[in-house]
Amino acid sequence: MCDYSLEVYGSRPAREGERYVTTRFPSGTIGLASPGDASRPVCLNCDTTLQIDGIPAELRKEFGLRAHEDAVFVRLDTGSYRDGVRFGNGTEISLQKFPPGVTVAVKQLLENAMTVEIKRPLEFVRP
Repeated sequence: MCDYSLEVYGSRPAREGERYVTTRFPSGTIGLASPGDASRPVCLNCDTTLQIDGIPAELRKEFGLRAHEDAVFVRLDTGSYRDGVRFGNGTEISLQKFPPGVTVAVKQLLENAMTVEIKRPLEFVRP
């Protein structure tokens, strides 16, 4: 998911293990981009787990956070912008609150977190 205002920039999906930075795009919207390609937004699925490094002091103080926190990418239900993160303390923050330059690493993509192991073959019962 990318905020609707970033759709015009030709986004690409996030990759597990990659690091991104918060970036202000020409529309004024804060989104994620690769450090080497700040012109192309990177989109995340909801429930992707993240590691956020370099959280500014004012956000740490306001929301009771540390400089380095794990978080989950979420879709916010209120406000003009919907991209956000949920921290372990339950706080949800819009990406728009982050200044450019905050580092975000993808720890685990949702599709990799939902892998199901089948213990035995399925059996079909005939009536």
